[in-house]
Amino acid sequence: MALLQDKVVLVNGGSQGVGAGVVRAAVKEGATVVLTGRRAETGERLAAETGALFVRADLADPAQARAGVERTVDAHGRIDCLVNAAGLTSRGSLLDTTPELFDQHIAVNLRAPFFSMQAAVADMVARKAPGAVVNIISNCAHGGPPFLAPYSAAKAGLAGLTRNAAHAHRWDRIRINGLNIGWTDTEGEDAVQRAFHGAGDDWRDRAAASLPMGRLGQVEEIADFVVFLLSDRSGVVTGSVIDWDQNVFGTQG
Repeated sequence: MALLQDKVVLVNGGSQGVGAGVVRAAVKEGATVVLTGRRAETGERLAAETGALFVRADLADPAQARAGVERTVDAHGRIDCLVNAAGLTSRGSLLDTTPELFDQHIAVNLRAPFFSMQAAVADMVARKAPGAVVNIISNCAHGGPPFLAPYSAAKAGLAGLTRNAAHAHRWDRIRINGLNIGWTDTEGEDAVQRAFHGAGDDWRDRAAASLPMGRLGQVEEIADFVVFLLSDRSGVVTGSVIDWDQNVFGTQG
């Protein structure tokens, strides 16, 4: 049997990058999938490709973050699994981050997952049904580079929220885990490298040469791991924030 057979899965930020990879992997494993995103064109195209339902949403708005869950329940009667994959990675240091930029990072990278989880877990608890949540976090939750100060702060908050929610709802049989993903080859990362770091067409090769495994992380690999964590195959694991990366944090050299 497929890993997510007959499961209803909502993927926030599912129209591109890691989220889009999760949509494809979840559908392949038998799930009925709803995806949210701001970009209608890419979202509708992926929905047509996979048979998923696309819901256009600006997740920075808590009402729209909750609405994705509501649309899922309206369309399919319930929500079994939630993936929070939306993310904002615009640059800012401690010294040059404005209050507006800080608030944008908190809104997308922390507040949106909070209120989406709130709505999803409320549905699961009301039905007395088990469920699973995976939050896509970042290795920046360990600190991050100087130019990602507000992003790192928000992602560290999401790591703490993941553990808190997992602890609160373990007796409801709702498993909540997170992935601290490292440098990953996505269309969004390509845009960021060009916009903020003046990268050229060879940036992937340069990045790969600087990494222990000689390559960037791949969306499909992360997506398969997310599906595993959502599935019963991952057993009773909850409250884990896993470093999905080729660097080992807390070590030197």
